[in-house]
Amino acid sequence: MRLSLKTKFTLTTSLVVLFVVALVSWLYVGRLANQVIRDINERATFVAHQVLGASGQALADSAERGETLNSDSVADLREYVQHSLDNSSALNSLLESAIGYAPTIYEITITDQAGKALVSSDASRRGRPIALYPNASLLARASFIQQLRILYGPPKVYQVTLPFDVSGAPFGEIRVDISTALLRDEISRGLESAAEVALIAVLAATLLAAVLSRVALAPLARISDQLDRISAGQFDVEPVGQTDELGQVSTKISNIGKQLRDVREVFSALRENLNHVMAGLEDGLLLFNADGRAVLASPSIEKFLGVLPSTILGRRAGEVFPKGNLVRDVLHLQGDRMQPIEDAELHLETPDGPRRVSLICQVISEKGEPMGTLLTLRDLESYERLGSQIQVSERLAALGRVTAGVAHEVKNPLNSMRVWLEVLKGNIPADVEGQQAVKMLDNEIDRLDRAVKTFLDFARPVEIDLSESDLPSLLNEILENARPAIAKAGVVLATQVPDRFPGVRMDRRLIHQAVLNLILNGCDAMGPGGQLTVKLVQHDDKAQISVSDTGKGISPENKNKIFQLFFTTRQGGTGIGLANTFRFVQLHNGSIEFESEVGRGTTFTIQLPLARTVETPVPHAGDAGLPSVQGKV
Repeated sequence: MRLSLKTKFTLTTSLVVLFVVALVSWLYVGRLANQVIRDINERATFVAHQVLGASGQALADSAERGETLNSDSVADLREYVQHSLDNSSALNSLLESAIGYAPTIYEITITDQAGKALVSSDASRRGRPIALYPNASLLARASFIQQLRILYGPPKVYQVTLPFDVSGAPFGEIRVDISTALLRDEISRGLESAAEVALIAVLAATLLAAVLSRVALAPLARISDQLDRISAGQFDVEPVGQTDELGQVSTKISNIGKQLRDVREVFSALRENLNHVMAGLEDGLLLFNADGRAVLASPSIEKFLGVLPSTILGRRAGEVFPKGNLVRDVLHLQGDRMQPIEDAELHLETPDGPRRVSLICQVISEKGEPMGTLLTLRDLESYERLGSQIQVSERLAALGRVTAGVAHEVKNPLNSMRVWLEVLKGNIPADVEGQQAVKMLDNEIDRLDRAVKTFLDFARPVEIDLSESDLPSLLNEILENARPAIAKAGVVLATQVPDRFPGVRMDRRLIHQAVLNLILNGCDAMGPGGQLTVKLVQHDDKAQISVSDTGKGISPENKNKIFQLFFTTRQGGTGIGLANTFRFVQLHNGSIEFESEVGRGTTFTIQLPLARTVETPVPHAGDAGLPSVQGKV
């Protein structure tokens, strides 16, 4: 369980006070024990002197009463002393009162030289041998630790002894016994009072520490709230209005919050721009940090790996490319470290089928230390198609520039030739051969004039009128217009056009013409019984129109020429339809692709941006009315 700072402060203060109280109590107990032992030793010594004096007085009283000792034998002497002590009421009263005077005195005994008790505070011990115990001065002179060990160990008895002489000759001893158990009880009473004082001191210190910690740490609660608001995105927070250290910390936190706000705004703008840039990338990008964790993944990575970019972020390289993965083998992945690769080609199984993919692995370093790894996956087939279409676009643009100039140069001579031909008609004889020659020249001039007009129409900039339109209604309109041609060709029409579809900003006239050209070409490519399929689907943020036929297909040698102006394989064809379709789609920032297999048919696919993502094109881009190439063509 985690403790709050206030609780820690209170506990620390209480523990410090407890330590101090314990130390003081320890010293107090030591002094108390030593003092009690010294006092008891002095009391026992005092009692021993009192008993000694009372014993001498008892012998003196016997002598005054005329009781004398007529024999020199030890037994008679002992009996005489025994009788004198027994008959002394003062001595007996002293023995009884001494026990009450010093509760720690266990027993008082007067012994003879043999150690047998003459008189004792315990009457049952009279005449019995009395054991010798350690002198009480040893306990008084012992160290504090030894004293406590003795007092709180097994009960022991210590003695204070004084010699007892009769007629100037040693006769016995005065023994005062002290019990450590009684001493312990005496000290324990003092310890109980000391423990009560210590407990009261600790409780008072704890209460005081709690109050002081609450007062002292109150600004921390406001600082914590300040940090919570900053972490929640509220960066403009006022600091705590104090001038102490906590106030200074709060002011610095407030300044950091303002800096974070500025950094967040910059970061948000950079992230938005980065996401916008990455959304338009066809290449799949994966950025790993120095620990091998994915920190950035472009949206296009899904079409290569078949997983959402959001599921890749935070995972290690070994998890993104597990064992058995082809990319892992190419990268020579060791743990989460990748080897740099300039360009490796591999055939990758993707959700859309097998792809030829180019793999580039760049290790990012700073001062020789690896900072991360950038992995790039590129669809080679798309790039090759893009390069081919760019070449077509460049050729069409160049052809447009040439045809514009040539058409203007040819137009004037043709006009002059027609004028002089009319003059020639009136001046030549009316024979059949001459008139036939003039008619032939007139027809050829008309054919050249039509060709020049075609050149000029193709080279002339196209004015487009963009508006948000409904593609399903447009396709139904196109199919209705093409129905006679479809019926004449004897082909079967199959459509997959939804009733509801997102809007597309387009010029209906141009898209109408572009799709109609594909439908008519498909009808011409098939014999009776063929099938023409028109389909509309949404693919990511684009509308995808596909026109498929089951005709003879396009031969490999003609695939690179299919969009060239005047290129045609159909007898009587002009070679203008697909070129115009290509140009009209480009004007809408779209793309057109085709797939064809000889003997099985061809599918043309037009992709147009949906209304929410389309960018307004430049109507007159290029010298010959062709827009600059954008996106995949």
